[in-house]
Amino acid sequence: MELRKQLDAQASGLMILLCMIWGIQQVAIKLAAPDISPMMQIAIRSGLAALLIFPLIKISHFKNLYAKEYLLPGIWLGILFSVEYLFVAEALRYTSASHTVVLLYTAPIFVALGLHWKLPSEKLSFIQWGGILLAFLGIVLSFIRSDHQTETALSQILYGDFMALMGGVMWALTTISLRLTKLSEVHPTQTLFYQLISAFIILLPTTFLMNQTSILWSTTAIWSMIFQVFIMSLFSLILWFWLLRNYLANALGVFSFLTPVFGMIFGVMFLNEHIELNFILGSILVMLGIMIVSLHKWIKRAFQFSKLIS
Repeated sequence: MELRKQLDAQASGLMILLCMIWGIQQVAIKLAAPDISPMMQIAIRSGLAALLIFPLIKISHFKNLYAKEYLLPGIWLGILFSVEYLFVAEALRYTSASHTVVLLYTAPIFVALGLHWKLPSEKLSFIQWGGILLAFLGIVLSFIRSDHQTETALSQILYGDFMALMGGVMWALTTISLRLTKLSEVHPTQTLFYQLISAFIILLPTTFLMNQTSILWSTTAIWSMIFQVFIMSLFSLILWFWLLRNYLANALGVFSFLTPVFGMIFGVMFLNEHIELNFILGSILVMLGIMIVSLHKWIKRAFQFSKLIS
C-alpha cells in the first residue's frame, strides 16, 4: 500500500488555492444572482459537472454505480446534497455571501456530534466538547443584529443566515451518511456523481415550482457558470481527490478553516459586503471551536508535552 506523505510546500500551496476557490464560489453565485437565480445556477452546474465527471468513473467501477448496495445509499446522499444546496441557494437570496460561507462551514461541528451519537469510536473528548461550546457561542453571536436595520431587512437576513446554517447541518448529515454506508468503500468520483446528478434532477424542477427560472445570459452569468462547472465542480474536486490520495487527510483538513476567511474577504472585495463586528467575532469563535474539535489529539499531545518539559 502506498504511504501518504506529510504536507510539503506543494501540497500547502495547492490547499490554499483550493480554499480560495471554495471560498469564492458563494460570491460567484451571488454576483450572477440578478441574472440567474442561485438555485438555477446550482442545478445547471450540477448537471453539466455530472456529465463531465461521468467519464472519469473507471470502467471497472461501473458495476458498482448501479449495484443496489451502492445505488440506494447513493440516492440518499444525493437527496441530502440537493437539500443542502437548496438551503444555500435560499441563503444567498436573503443574506450575504460572507454570512453564507461561514455558517455553511459549521458542518464539522454537526458531524462530530452525529458521529459521537452513532459510533463508539467517535465519542467526543472533554476538549472537543469545549470546542463545540465555543462554536455554538460563536453561532449565537453571529446571529445578533444591530438595531439600525429595518425590521423587514433584519428578518430577511436572519432567515438567510438560518438557511445557511441548515445547509451546514445537511452537509454534516451527508458526511455522516457517507461514513456509515458502503459508499465509504467506493472511489470519491462515484459518490460525487450520485450527488451531482441528484442535485440536477431535484433542483431543476424546484426552480419551476419556486418561480426562479428567469435567465439572462449576461457576461457575469456566463463567467459564473464557467467558473462553477470547470473550476469549482471539476478542477477543484479532482485536485482535492489527488491530494487525498497522496497526502495525510488530517493535515490537509487543517487548511479548510481558511475557506470561510477567503469567503468573507472575497465578499467584501467583489460584493462590497459590510461585515458586522459581532459577526466577525462570532466567526472567529466558530472557526476556533471547529479547530479544537478537529485537532483535539494534537492539542492534547501538545499539552502533555508542555507538562513533561516544564
